[in-house]
Amino acid sequence: MVFFLEKKVVIDYNLQFFAGSNDGGEKTEKPTERKRTKAREEGQVAKSMEVTTALMLVIMFSAIKLFTPYIYEKLQNMYKHVYSKFKLATDELTINFAVDIVKYTLTGILEILLPFFAIVVAIGLVGNFLQVGWKPSAKTMKPKFNKLSPLQGFKRLFSLRSLMELLKALLKISIIIVIVYFSIKGKEDLILLVYDLSLLDGLKLMTDLALDIGIKVGAFYIIVAVVDYIYQRYSLEKQLKMTKQEVKQEYKETEGNPEIKSKIRQKMREASMKRMMQDLPNADVIITNPTHFAVAIKYDSEESLAPVVIAKGVDILAAKIKSVAIDNDIEIVENKPLARTLYYTVDIGNEIPAELYQTVAEVLAFVYNLKKNKEG
Repeated sequence: MVFFLEKKVVIDYNLQFFAGSNDGGEKTEKPTERKRTKAREEGQVAKSMEVTTALMLVIMFSAIKLFTPYIYEKLQNMYKHVYSKFKLATDELTINFAVDIVKYTLTGILEILLPFFAIVVAIGLVGNFLQVGWKPSAKTMKPKFNKLSPLQGFKRLFSLRSLMELLKALLKISIIIVIVYFSIKGKEDLILLVYDLSLLDGLKLMTDLALDIGIKVGAFYIIVAVVDYIYQRYSLEKQLKMTKQEVKQEYKETEGNPEIKSKIRQKMREASMKRMMQDLPNADVIITNPTHFAVAIKYDSEESLAPVVIAKGVDILAAKIKSVAIDNDIEIVENKPLARTLYYTVDIGNEIPAELYQTVAEVLAFVYNLKKNKEG
């Protein structure tokens, strides 16, 4: 008899293992201006080296082709000068003679190459300026010790980005080979004529052919540069994207915690209310509507050109203003339209507008007459 025993195996696992590594969820939000600025300060910008390479190839080969006559003439003069020196040297070669020849030759070569060195530097600066503008960052020059880690280097070597760069390099080399092949194809007979030409004519022929190929390769690199620059911008935008939690956190850091801001506003309102109630006993008149609105007016010709609103309130605050007015023997005048207009159009501490001068003047005149009669 055979018995089958059923045994259950329970494996404990954590579903968080399968969750994304980003805190706050997936990066779905566009980067804020602060995030972009911070990334730029750290040297994290959308920049393609292909743009500089394309400019370098096209401009350099075009410049070489343009200055070819000058280069040929300079080389000829150098050759004639050195040859004539050797021809005139009847004695044995001395160290001074060799130094003079080397010095003259190096000076001539530098005269030929210096303009092209200047062009290379200018292209490098212009290529970077066109892409990222002028904002140098010293942070990119700081050493990053994590890059010295063999493990990190191994990860970068076999990362998807490295693979893409390798494929891109192989594709570029393949296309350049095709360009060179079709540039030479059909010109085999012309190339073979080099053996029948003089050294200078043969050099000119080969130089022209090389320059034509270089300009075509440069034109191809312009297309590569445009595509790569678009990709670099897309890649940077994707890299700078933020989670909703990061956006909220940045808002708190820049604008302040909403709860703290609310408490600050409350404190400011309380301070403003305290000042208002302190100034209220100095009012000349309280204008009401009569239950909902109350506005306190004060006029001092030495301090202001027009009457000033020193306090105002609605409902409970209006009742409090009237209570203080009664305690301080301040006249309360009922004028519904004027009370509403002053409440909604004039801030505390501001003068009344010109269009209300006449109406407020009549109220103040009435109050002054009352006080005069009481005193009389």
